Amino acid sequence: MKLGLRAVTVLLILCGAAVLVLSLRPARIEPTPQDGMPQAPAPPIASQNLGQFTALTQPLPAPALAFTTRDGTEKRLADFKGKLVLVNLWATWCGPCVEEMPSLDRLQAQLGDKLTILAISEDRQGETAVAPFLAKHDIKHLAIFLDPKSAATGDFGAQGLPTSYLIARDGTIIGKEEGGAPWDSAAMIVKLTPYLDGK
Repeated sequence: MKLGLRAVTVLLILCGAAVLVLSLRPARIEPTPQDGMPQAPAPPIASQNLGQFTALTQPLPAPALAFTTRDGTEKRLADFKGKLVLVNLWATWCGPCVEEMPSLDRLQAQLGDKLTILAISEDRQGETAVAPFLAKHDIKHLAIFLDPKSAATGDFGAQGLPTSYLIARDGTIIGKEEGGAPWDSAAMIVKLTPYLDGK
């Protein structure tokens, strides 16, 4: 009888722990396929959430990121200094990225030059994978860039895809979001407005 009571007690404790872990887990992200690559430490996170997006407690310098346009022209994150930038790391094989991409496209169409969205594909096949994806999903407003060596995930220390970083006009990281978000939702627009207005 005592043994049965102990087994039930242990089972209840394990169930409670499982419920706690599941309630605290972050938004769904796909792990990046780069085993062995050193990861940068995660930036400090504050409690202020922008939808699923979380503001950093202290701005951090953005990495000296390099990537290419779809026709192969090299670009750097520093080329966009002076603009409010949302860097979105994504890939065509990533389920949450596929769900998120249309809302990013609508957000860019809605906000125009108030926010520059850099959708950087981490697909190893580059334009070969990206072109049919964009046509299939009717993505027309986003600036799509390529990073077939997935340098951006290492430079930012991203743990998976999609991951997005809000970069202030001075080139510092002021927010991070892991997992997909409804970027063009009314609630997200309200939360982003102070940054759009020059915060």
